[in-house]
Amino acid sequence: MKVELKKLRIKKLTAFLEQLQIKEKVDLPLLNQAFIHPSFLFEGKGAMGEAHNQRLEFLGDAVVGLVVAEYLYTNYPGKSEGELTKMRAAIVCEASLVQAARAWGLGEYLLMGRGEQQMGGANRDSNLADCFEAVVAALYLSLGLKKVKKLILSVLKPVIDHAVKGDFGDYKTKLQEYIQKDPQSSVQYKISREEGPDHAKMFWAAVYLNETELAVGSGKTKKEAEQNAAREALHKLGVS
Repeated sequence: MKVELKKLRIKKLTAFLEQLQIKEKVDLPLLNQAFIHPSFLFEGKGAMGEAHNQRLEFLGDAVVGLVVAEYLYTNYPGKSEGELTKMRAAIVCEASLVQAARAWGLGEYLLMGRGEQQMGGANRDSNLADCFEAVVAALYLSLGLKKVKKLILSVLKPVIDHAVKGDFGDYKTKLQEYIQKDPQSSVQYKISREEGPDHAKMFWAAVYLNETELAVGSGKTKKEAEQNAAREALHKLGVS
């Protein structure tokens, strides 16, 4: 069933495409789907026939991974498989996708249920990362790989540059090294909660300095959640 968008929503999505300097025709209902958080439909706010963005997120994850892997393989022939794997993992992670999502201003376009919205869902890392992948998928299906490849590499360039220099996003090690300057201090991580079905589970990890909670991070694996918690802690401590 073809979903009819309201004029104001069409205007907003068109402005988003103009911001990315996309002049080609894009399937606007599909792009709109990329911005639909499941909570929006669960509260009955969507139009008849609308779907949320999780299927698009699945496809977008694969597209981003392929684009980054091909770029690294082509441009760094001297790197070993292990090095390329570390570089790709540092680039295609929640923290990097969140950074890209914020660069595109995706939170402004997200459609969520009232509860999710009131809890700051438009700025939640997991929502932004998922939305970025979903938007990539919608653009890929409309424009093809060649066009979307340029968009992905452009917005991820700062992260790619860091990875090429050997910064593989190991925030836990950075935090540990910083904290160890004080021999009396120690760092611990605890998984505070997990949500979602087994195939799409999300984890939240808290990092503690001695007994004091420093920060919380989320991710699709426990390891990623801990890394994001460490990243947030470094940010709060003013460590680059």
